[in-house]
Amino acid sequence: MTLAYPLDDPRTAAPSQALSDVLDRLGVRMNYAKDGEIYAQEEEVEFLYRVVDGVVRTMRLTCDGRRQVGDFYYAGDLFGLEPGPDHQFSAEALTDCTIQVVRRSAVRALAGDRELDRAVLEATRRELQRVQEHVLLLGRKSAREKVAGFLMSLAQHQSEDSIQLPMGRQDMADYLGLTIETVSRMLTQLQGEEIVEFPELRRFRVTRWEALEDLAA
Repeated sequence: MTLAYPLDDPRTAAPSQALSDVLDRLGVRMNYAKDGEIYAQEEEVEFLYRVVDGVVRTMRLTCDGRRQVGDFYYAGDLFGLEPGPDHQFSAEALTDCTIQVVRRSAVRALAGDRELDRAVLEATRRELQRVQEHVLLLGRKSAREKVAGFLMSLAQHQSEDSIQLPMGRQDMADYLGLTIETVSRMLTQLQGEEIVEFPELRRFRVTRWEALEDLAA
């Protein structure tokens, strides 16, 4: 599983501050073009990553070739911090991205084993919570509720009135466990009921917040 959490989360202030300091001091900024691979599935864990600009997508391919999107990471998110030796998911630049990269060994050398281990432990706890929420989303919610919850999470993440939708319909489908046709149909329904509106293909506005919140809940 791929671990990520905001560096300014007060619940992880101690270890995340140590990691933030190391990234600020030793991290190298690297640019990735849209769809560029940051690391591969089952690749050895060697670096830690923080999104500076853009959006990152993690995903895993099953043995029969199906794709599962793990999550999406935004500016300020730390990712690639895993308890095991290998990455369980691959990571790709969903948009053009700037990523701050630092070797895991450098974190240990500067912040110490204790801080890194605390960060891994806390990130593991948070990831388990994320996995539980995702399982609930996949197993207990209707397609309409899944799509509404996804749009609500994006709206809560961005402060603008017009909300960017950086991922395509297929990414949404692979994250929500739906077909692309179902995702498109649910978006059309939500727009037809004037709960959201799409002035552009990759940008939307919430026009009825209470209705969207009710569906997301």
